[in-house]
Parts: sequence; structure tokens; C-alpha cells
Amino acid sequence: MSRCSDRIRRALLSVLVVGGISALSGQVAAQTRTASPPAPKPWDQVGRTATPAEIKAWDIDVRADFKGLPAGSGSVEKGQEVWDGKCLSCHGTFGESTEVFAPIIGGTTKEDIKTGRVANLTRADYPQRTTMMKVSQISTLWDYINRAMPWNAPKSLKTDEVYAVLAFMLNLAEVVPEDFILSNENIAKVQERLPNRNGMVVYTAMWEVSGKPDVQGSDCMKNCAADTEVRSQLPDHARDSHGNLAEQNRVVGPVRGVDTTRPPAKDPAGLAMAATAKAAVEPVRVAKGAAEKPAAQIAKDATCLACHAVDRKLVGPSFKEVAAKYRGDAKAPEALAARVRNGGQGVWGSVPMPPNTQLSAEDLRSVVKWILGGAQ
Repeated sequence: MSRCSDRIRRALLSVLVVGGISALSGQVAAQTRTASPPAPKPWDQVGRTATPAEIKAWDIDVRADFKGLPAGSGSVEKGQEVWDGKCLSCHGTFGESTEVFAPIIGGTTKEDIKTGRVANLTRADYPQRTTMMKVSQISTLWDYINRAMPWNAPKSLKTDEVYAVLAFMLNLAEVVPEDFILSNENIAKVQERLPNRNGMVVYTAMWEVSGKPDVQGSDCMKNCAADTEVRSQLPDHARDSHGNLAEQNRVVGPVRGVDTTRPPAKDPAGLAMAATAKAAVEPVRVAKGAAEKPAAQIAKDATCLACHAVDRKLVGPSFKEVAAKYRGDAKAPEALAARVRNGGQGVWGSVPMPPNTQLSAEDLRSVVKWILGGAQ
């Protein structure tokens, strides 16, 4: 009986010890789980939170209700100075623009300013839709000029210069008088005189689930069309109103404008296309195996490659064409530097080159030397 009791006591003691150890282990494990930090997400170590200054630098958009519009002002007179120095070479003296850029001013009347609807937009025979004819919000003009102009030095205009050049454009369109000063305090009043302010159309089908979409399509399971052509087409009377579009596009992406010197192609394969995307964005380099020259990078950073290529004509002549034209001319470096700095028109056709005032004297000399050397 005593032996049996001893075995029972030892068994009970063993259970208590094991149970105690298990309980203790559970407590330690719980404490360990509580103390250990959670596993980081895969994206936790990617990037960082933007600083207030960085957010402010990007948060520059201006809404239709003018929220986001900075304080400032600019006169029509000051706007003409900015226009003549930084806008005229591409957009013309009176906003009529060049062969490359569509007109900004024109096509609106004093009656349009009264009604807020541009009558010429209803005419199928009117040859050109200008910016001032189409835009319905003056905030759109301010925002675009502020963030994108001049195109070879975007965001370089001061706030007051943006107000001024917009005031000059509005004066050209006879929306404001010559002595007008545009500011953040009176721009809403000017909006009430914009020629096409009532011309915006709201397509409710894009917002309503039950509405009819603006693009129609159907599922095709058999007898499907071999080719589907999706592209815009200029009307015949306006097809060549600004020259050959195939020669005027910049090197942004693989697509080029159609050859407007010829009738519209029936076959999409007959459309005029230029080089591939790779060729369009390929950086300029020197001999294989050598490092990229600083001058080539300067030309790229200054957006020279938007209109010029090393060995093919884009909007402007190729660098090799320029080098061949001025080969042996001792005055070429000085003359070409002045043309790059100040812009110009006529030497290589009617398409103008805007001034490149953002280039330092040293960078300008380096680029000109590189170009005259055949961009090698």
C-alpha cells in the first residue's frame, strides 16, 4: 500500500512540475510575443515622408475656384516685356504663333465676351481653333503658364511675371484694357469676361452608371475586323494649315504627326511615322566605349534635343548639318553662340528657335564647340 502511495505521489509531483514548466513557458512566450516588434512591411523601407517644403514645391496647381492661386499682380505693359523676351519666338508678336505651335489669340469677338460663348466654334469652315476660343477657365491659363512656360525653361517665371504675361494675352484678346493690372484679387472678375466661359460641356454619361458612354463598342467573338483604326483626323480644309506635322513633332515618344502634305491615308500603315521610341529618346553619346561628353549632357538638360538630333532633322536641323554649314568659318563660334542665346528664325527655314537664356556662358561655349565639331 505504501509503495502504491509513493508511486502516486511521484506521479502527481511530476504532473505538477511539468504543468508548472508549461505554464512558465507560456508566460515567457507571451512576454516574448509582446516585447518583439511586428515584422516590417515590405514597403516600410522604401522612400520617406515628404517634407513640408517638398510638398509646397509640388502643390502648385490652381483650381477653377482659384484655390491655390498665389498672391501677386502684373500689368499688361510688364507682360509685353516678358512676352517679347520669352514667348514671342514661338507664339508670335500678337499670339498668332508659328508653323509649330497653334495660335493662342484670335477667333473671338466683343459679342463673345458678352455672351460667354464663342460663335466661331459652331462654324465647320473656321480654319483654326485658338486657345482663347476654347479655354473656359482663366485659372487653366494661369496654371499652365506657371508650370510649363517657357517650354525650354519651365517654372522659371516669377509669380508676378505669370500674372503680367496672362494680362498681356487677355489684352490681345480685348478682354482687358491696355492699362489693366491683373492680380489674385481681381482675376475672378476677369473670368466673367472670358469669351468661352459658358462653353464648357458636361458629359453626364461619364458620371452616371446608367448613362450612355461616349464610346461605343461591342464584344467580337467571330468574323472580327482584321484591323481597327483609332486616330484623330484633321478636316481637309485645315489639314495643312500649319505645314507638315510629320516634321514638327519633338522627340517625345515614338509617334509622329501625319504627313499633311499628302491626302489622308486609307490604310493606317500608310501613315507617316518617324523613328522608334528607342531612337527618339536615346541619349547622345560619343564613340563606343567612351564616356558621355559633358557638352552632350548640357544639350540634353537644356532641351536642345527636343528640336535637334545629331544626325537627322527634327523640328530644326541636325547638329551634323549645322557643323557642315559652318565648317571653316572662323566667326562661326561667336555667331552660333549668339543665335543659341538670343534665338532666331530664317537661317534654317521659318520655324523659330526660342532664346536659351538659362545657359551659362561656359555651358554655351561648350555646347557650341561640341555642335561645330559634329557632336562627336
